[in-house]
Amino acid sequence: MAIMSTMSRLLFLLLPLVLAACAPAPQRAGVASIWYPSPNFDERRPDYVILHHTGDDTAEKALAVLTDPSRGVSAHYLVTRDGAIYQLVDERMRAWHAGVSRWGGDEDVNSASIGIELDNDGDEPFPEAQVESLLALLADIEARYRIPRANFVGHADVAPGRKVDPSKYFPWRRLAEHGFGIWCDSPPPEPPAGFDPVMALQALGYDVSDVSAAIRAFDLHFMGSDEEATELSPEAQAMLACLVAKSRETPR
Repeated sequence: MAIMSTMSRLLFLLLPLVLAACAPAPQRAGVASIWYPSPNFDERRPDYVILHHTGDDTAEKALAVLTDPSRGVSAHYLVTRDGAIYQLVDERMRAWHAGVSRWGGDEDVNSASIGIELDNDGDEPFPEAQVESLLALLADIEARYRIPRANFVGHADVAPGRKVDPSKYFPWRRLAEHGFGIWCDSPPPEPPAGFDPVMALQALGYDVSDVSAAIRAFDLHFMGSDEEATELSPEAQAMLACLVAKSRETPR
């Protein structure tokens, strides 16, 4: 018994050394420098969750693309049609899912977000099992990072004119009911006098360098329409005004 106790103490003392040996070496400067570590730091904390659909007809095809070095694309998670959740990238790391994108004043969305791909070809509803798993995953992510509810957005929102995912079939209202994203019930109140839709789109977070593209992205997310449009309908303007007001409320 005494021998076992001694062995246990020895293993306890050696464990930190073993773990340290397994930990990745710190990223160092490429010039001569002295490593003098400070304890005052923390890991990357994402501020956004960006939702995508894969555009593939099977999860296997999506996984092949997301793990192919020659393709140069990835996401932190893939949620399949039957509700299975695959994690592909450590949340502390930068996945390559948003590309050239912008939301609010952030022009490097990849570095500030968690990307979630949904196994969906873009022309089909999202199955209940998939949505349930997504909601559970979002709740887990939000609990750990306290991401503001207005910062759960789609690829089309952060890359208007370039991307159209997730599609018009995505249940944004249902997500908002669970605290992931914002929503206004119809019919929202009329916009205030002097309401400027372009300024409101920008205030919500959209890149308005191409106004028509921003309008189409807004309509896709909040009006459930993927029709081409160059201006917001009166109903869309009322929704936009309501959303801007809601986005200014307490984040959670």
